[in-house]
Amino acid sequence: MSTSTVITAKRMYAPSGMVDDGWVRVDGDTIAECGEGQPPSAPDLVIDGILAPGFVDVHSHGGGGASFDSSRDDALTVLDAHAQHGTTTMVASLVTAGLDDLADQVRTLAQLVDERRLAGIHLEGPWLASKYKGAHTESLLLDPTVADVQRILDASNQTVKMITIAPEKPGALEVITHLANLGVMAAVGHTAADYDCTLAAIAAGARGTTHLFNAMPDLLHRAPGPALALWRDPEVWVELVCDGVHVHPALVAQVMQTKPSRAVFITDAMAAAAHADGDYTLGGLPVEVRQGVARIAGTPTIAGSTLTLDRAIRTAVAAGIDLNLALRAATSNPADYLGLTGVGRIQPGSLADLVCLDPGLNVTGVMRRGSWLDA
Repeated sequence: MSTSTVITAKRMYAPSGMVDDGWVRVDGDTIAECGEGQPPSAPDLVIDGILAPGFVDVHSHGGGGASFDSSRDDALTVLDAHAQHGTTTMVASLVTAGLDDLADQVRTLAQLVDERRLAGIHLEGPWLASKYKGAHTESLLLDPTVADVQRILDASNQTVKMITIAPEKPGALEVITHLANLGVMAAVGHTAADYDCTLAAIAAGARGTTHLFNAMPDLLHRAPGPALALWRDPEVWVELVCDGVHVHPALVAQVMQTKPSRAVFITDAMAAAAHADGDYTLGGLPVEVRQGVARIAGTPTIAGSTLTLDRAIRTAVAAGIDLNLALRAATSNPADYLGLTGVGRIQPGSLADLVCLDPGLNVTGVMRRGSWLDA
């Protein structure tokens, strides 16, 4: 027998934007009703703050001291760590590995997708540019082929939702078209492509951007590179790491104001997210985390982030970004980016994934599928 719970909130982020005196009726693991003003019955819980949909992170490698590429138990640790910060839907990102290892990793994660713990898998490599490899092992990088990509898709039982590709690599445009035909998001990233090559990738079917501005040529006035091509196209989604380190907050604000319906907050988090500074590994590479910034050991190269989506929202709002835009970039936009249904919105029929925020936008409570998480 399902349990019905009525929750009211001083403010609620609805699909139409922020509303006053919002309410939600949860029936089991689903939102049955929601609205403004008087709820259908006396509330079981009153939120003196903001009620938002559970956050959706579609590009994250780890957190809580663990990574998605290690084991099932480590993957569950990552999910639990980010859930405490309001993220109730996650896509597991994998860094570059040998194809045999990558196939094993996606088989493990596919089981969690089948169990509805994960929303899908993202492959950030091995089909990347050496010059912009970031925290990826250069000796394992490959030119993309349809056969290799399809091998990993099959190993994942079609749970891979997105693949990052450098479009200038031989065979890349053919693979991008293949992915588009299959309904898998091809995201341009870790690339040395110029503006025209990026336009060719978009024409071939690329509709995603792996962390705009990062791991790609700078946007220059005579050589705008991939960033401008991706930013300008109205159909292309752009990921942003809004941690105050990866991209200047003023530039994040400009992208979001000019592309509100396609801007997506991601964490690109590694194991140190929601965990302590220290020495870690990412894809087999040593990483030093100092004062919350992750870099490949002994280099200035950023190696993912220690971000959680609640902090991304706070960073954005502190930079002058409207709260509605910030919440949209952490909820409905990422869900729409990868076609994830039933999440990212407070509306009837969606999963009862909810986040309570205080006036400082700190998480005070998290509901996942109708159950409150223990703090």
